Amino acid sequence: MKIVNMETFVVPPRWLFLKITTDEGIVGWGEPVIEGRAETVETAVHELKDYLLGKDPLPIEDHWNVMYRSGFYRGGPIHMSAIAGIDQALWDIKGKYYNAPVSELMGGACRESIDVYSWIGGDRPSDVGGAAKEAVDRGFRAIKMNGTEELQYIDTHRKIDETLERIAAVREAVGKDVGIGIDFHGRVHKPMAKILAKELETYRPMFIEEPVLPENNEALKEIAAHTSIPIATGERMYSRWDFKELLASGHVDVIQPDLSHAGGITECKKIATMAEAYDVALAPHCPLGPIALASCLQVDATCHNAFIQEQSLGIHYNKGSDLLDYIEDASVFTYEDGQVEMLKGPGLGIEINEDKVRQMAEEGHRWRNPVWRHRDGSVAEW
Repeated sequence: MKIVNMETFVVPPRWLFLKITTDEGIVGWGEPVIEGRAETVETAVHELKDYLLGKDPLPIEDHWNVMYRSGFYRGGPIHMSAIAGIDQALWDIKGKYYNAPVSELMGGACRESIDVYSWIGGDRPSDVGGAAKEAVDRGFRAIKMNGTEELQYIDTHRKIDETLERIAAVREAVGKDVGIGIDFHGRVHKPMAKILAKELETYRPMFIEEPVLPENNEALKEIAAHTSIPIATGERMYSRWDFKELLASGHVDVIQPDLSHAGGITECKKIATMAEAYDVALAPHCPLGPIALASCLQVDATCHNAFIQEQSLGIHYNKGSDLLDYIEDASVFTYEDGQVEMLKGPGLGIEINEDKVRQMAEEGHRWRNPVWRHRDGSVAEW
């Protein structure tokens, strides 16, 4: 079996899909993308294509090492996202070749289902109490929300109070037993993160996410000293080498590698296993499309430390197109009592509606995240 073609599709709302075709008619799908840089990752995928055309798709570990180690300059969001989508597609092919889900080829599933959470609110959260109640009424047992708008390095306690009021409204709306993930989104700098981490304790969040930017992970030591809330981070970390120092520091409780950013299934399985050795939980980042989610679930199935899965159905970014629009059988992502069952079909366990993909690729997208500024005109973290 040989790889004969690799096609990419920029599709709304902000995704990039990859189709790898073999000479035996088996195809695999991947989702290599950085939100807001889809065309850049697309170019990187086609650069890596030179290493793959004409090759047997099955020795995935070797392909991964060639794509990573054959370049003198390596790593980072673009390179690792390109590898990630290719890796997903190769696993999809391998599973279809052996007529087994990817999880079965990685040792088999250790769970039958996993909790999922629903996003509520938008970038500037409002009426989050009502949105949280609606999510719980739909069966979700956990939700996640952006906790703050932009914050200066040192900001007013009014903004702290506004954040606390939003979280209080959510807790009151959903009761004490629903998990609340609070995403700081890297918008918060260390001085204000210490205050928020302490003040939020009374609402018993499931975790606080990216309390500081990943390039400032050394600050987690001081933040952890101010709170007992679990600290989550990792969506902007791209390899086991990025996670190595973080895990060794002992100041993270939940890691969130993204299966479309951090080297794909091959790499994220290794990152998850590293985390398990440090007694750290896994909650893969995934505000993306169906291929990324299917890849996450295949890894979740095999990881003892996986405890909850992000998913993008109905998320505020999905304007005009959503998670289920690109697959033939939407029932594979049915959420019941806040959980989704592990995927049992061959490969990634989903069937892509290629006609829909090609139709929407004609529309494409130019998604960019907003540019925020503080009152003084300086650029704020989004």
